[in-house]
Parts: sequence; C-alpha cells; structure tokens
Amino acid sequence: MAITTATLDHTALRRTSRLHLATIASRIAIYGALILWAIVCLFPIYWTLTTSAKSAVDITQAHLIPWVNFQPDWKGWRSIGLSPDTIGTISTARDEFLARFTNSVVTSIGASALAVVLGSLAAFGLSRFEYKFLWMRNKDISFFFLSQLILPPVVLALPFLVLYRELALLDTTVGLIALYTLTVLPIVIWIMRDQFNTIPRELDEAALVDGLGSWGAFWRVILPIALPGMVAAFILSEVLTWNEYFFAALLTSSDAKTLPVMVASQTGSQGINWWSMAALSTTAIAPLALIGIFLERYIVKGLTAGSVK
Repeated sequence: MAITTATLDHTALRRTSRLHLATIASRIAIYGALILWAIVCLFPIYWTLTTSAKSAVDITQAHLIPWVNFQPDWKGWRSIGLSPDTIGTISTARDEFLARFTNSVVTSIGASALAVVLGSLAAFGLSRFEYKFLWMRNKDISFFFLSQLILPPVVLALPFLVLYRELALLDTTVGLIALYTLTVLPIVIWIMRDQFNTIPRELDEAALVDGLGSWGAFWRVILPIALPGMVAAFILSEVLTWNEYFFAALLTSSDAKTLPVMVASQTGSQGINWWSMAALSTTAIAPLALIGIFLERYIVKGLTAGSVK
C-alpha cells in the first residue's frame, strides 16, 4: 500500500512538473511573439528617426546603428531649421515648417471638433428617436452615413475642385476644415450612436421627470456619460485628418498647405531629400504618438462601447 501511494505521489509530481514547464513555455512563446511584434511595429519609427540624422552615403548604404555603423549628424533637422545650431537663428525653412505645422493643427482640430459636435447630435437623434425619410428608417439612415466611407476620394476630386473654385475656397483653411469634417463625420456618427445605445433610456425619462427638456437631458445627463466615446471619436478624427494628403495636395497650393504635403514635396534636382523627409515625418508622428500614449484609455473605452450588451 505504501509503494502504491508513493508511486501515485511521484506520478502526480511529474504531472505537475510537466504542467509547470508547459505553462512557462507558453508564456515564453507569448512574450516572445509580443516582443517580436513590438519590434516590427516600432522599427519604422526607429528607421525614420535615425534617417533624419544620416548623410546621403549612410542612407544609401543602409547603416542602422548610430555611433556603430555611422556618425549621427543634424542634417535632416538642419534642413528645416530645427537643429541645435540653427534653432536660435533666422531660418526661412523653419518658418515654412511652422506655417505648415500650424495649418495641420488648425485644420485637424477644427474639423475633428466640428465633426464631433455635429456627429454627436446626429447620433443622439438616431439613438433616441424614430425617423422616416421616404423608404428609409433609422437603420437605413445609419447605413447611409456609414456607406459614405466606401466612396473613393478620387471620385470627389473634380466636383470639389470645381465647387471650391466657384466658392473661392481653394487654398484656404476653412475649405479644408469643411471637407475634412464631411470625411470623418460618418465615423463619428457610427461611434457615438453605439455609445448612446449603451446608455439606458431610463436616464432620459428621469431627466424629463425632473423638469429637464430634451436638450437639458442631453447636455446635463447623457453627454457627460458619453464623454469617453466623444474623446475616442475626436482622437480618431484627429488622426485621419492629420494624415490626410490627397485633398490637401489637390485643394491647396501655398497658404493652406499642410504638413503631409510638405513631407511629400521633399524632392530636388538630386533626388529625394530623405533626411529632410525623415525629420518632417518625425515631427508629424510625435503629436499623434503623444495623444495615443496619454489618451489610450479613452480610445479603448470609446471604441469598445456597444460591443458588450
């Protein structure tokens, strides 16, 4: 009997040991895959940052590691007037960069804020009221808004070019804000409608019983609860409008030109100025990276709203 008990204990110990080793192996595999994926995702940023500090020879020879394969220089940052040795001097290149950067900030923030305001109102109406327009009901109207994302931007190029020429909106920040608002509005409506659907209608009814009207219930009760979704919609709109290139290149020439257009224009008689393009790309990536880091929880909350009923 003692031998049998010892044998069972030994078998159980070996089984526990195998399970422990399997758990360790699975964790190693998971963390290894995550580390590999992080390297794949972060490598383009590393490449861009190091390219801004390379010379033409180092770029063509694909040198990767600074102070090992090549000696870093401020060539890319000097070309836009942001290197340590030129930051305190008068620079035409820096003035142009700041103008394009300001245009990108104004157009992206303005269009995102306007889209969130209009989209939140439209989404609240689709969530709380029943509409009928011809054969369309709420679901059809919501699908109509979302279907606008399927339309290729190149289809709208000529109509907007003619329209903006007639309205004197070519090469204006106002024109870009209006157009960008239209492009991101379907996404905002989609996100905010799901956000409002997760808020019980009983809160609206309670607010009405307490003497608030429809607008009062929306502004004082519903809107604070839906704030994470609004922040997520604003951030997503900000990313899309900040990176937009097609319409910015088509409808602007000098005054309202944005940063993506400036990045794409870094070509000269000798070819592409990769160091300048890398420095400009780094300055374009940095604001979005900071937004993603500090507002990550709002993005997750907003985009997962309505996923669990």
